[in-house]
Amino acid sequence: MRKRLAVALVHHPVLDRAQNVIATNITNFDIHDIARACRVYDVETYYIVHPMEEQLMFVSRVLDHWRAGTGSRLNPMRKTALTMVKPIASIEAALRDWGGDGPVIATSAKEHSELPQKTFSEAREVLTQQDGFLVFGTGFGLADQALDQCDFCIEPIRGVGEEDYRHLSVRSAVSICLDRLRGP
Repeated sequence: MRKRLAVALVHHPVLDRAQNVIATNITNFDIHDIARACRVYDVETYYIVHPMEEQLMFVSRVLDHWRAGTGSRLNPMRKTALTMVKPIASIEAALRDWGGDGPVIATSAKEHSELPQKTFSEAREVLTQQDGFLVFGTGFGLADQALDQCDFCIEPIRGVGEEDYRHLSVRSAVSICLDRLRGP
């Protein structure tokens, strides 16, 4: 039996380019595209984490349109993909809601010496034995307050270019990580 997996897209606490802790805006694309990737890879719950009520209300309006409104009739496949999306105010609240007992796993384009690091292969092995909670940051990555809640970090996704460019959209990073961790 496949172990449970949750994904959290964190909009706060994350960093800006100057390494200040900020909150980023939720985008419509992140709601839809990450939900579809989560559906493909059998993710139980996709949490969209933001402390501002207005941002969570935006997610709820989008979800209502596609789950019960006109969108549900126009595109039933999207309705199916959005069933596991939950807007929530904090990582702590998401962890309580999820209730799993497996590791909380950070992702990052940077190395983090304060956290143990695992390769994708090692993390995949962990996730075959235990439930997991996978945390993605927006902006310029997860702030220390978010990383402090994680048990380990997966190695950064590396491309093939000589300059080691690692600034993927979070939608791309989620898809790559899910495929490496749960794909055939």
